[in-house]
Amino acid sequence: MSKEKKISTVSGLKDKFSRANIMLVTDYRGLSAKEINELRRHLDQSEVEYRVVKNTLARLAANQVGREKVVSLLDGPVAIAFGYEDEIKLARSLIEYIRDSGSALQIKGGVMGERVLDQKDVQTLATLPAKEVLISQLVGQMLTPLRSLHNLSIAPLRGILVLLQARMRQLEGG
Repeated sequence: MSKEKKISTVSGLKDKFSRANIMLVTDYRGLSAKEINELRRHLDQSEVEYRVVKNTLARLAANQVGREKVVSLLDGPVAIAFGYEDEIKLARSLIEYIRDSGSALQIKGGVMGERVLDQKDVQTLATLPAKEVLISQLVGQMLTPLRSLHNLSIAPLRGILVLLQARMRQLEGG
């Protein structure tokens, strides 16, 4: 690889490392070029970028942008899945592809924010509900005390209303 090509590759990787919310490192040994292309197409639907990397160039790029935690995972032939939006979507897409295709692809680990993930963490992440569902559950939980407060504060007014209606019926009837 020429020096210009290496510089270009490191620059591209620096951009990916700096923008990614989550990076999952995979061992792609045992996959054919056709299977890797199928995996890329599958991940493209989830807005995920999958790239086979040279370890030395990836280490250099990661160190230059302060993402040193991913360096420990760069051992042997690896490819990195970069997720820029939803962290759960990347993990779920990768796990689904491995399960559905019976692929030999192995997840070595990953980095989400400042946290290093192992295979078990990635599996757990993949089973979480989607971000929108989690947000709606949180909002629902936050509304429960507000509803209770509303019901408690309106109870005396309801009592007065019932009392006034009873008195009106009493006066009308007799």
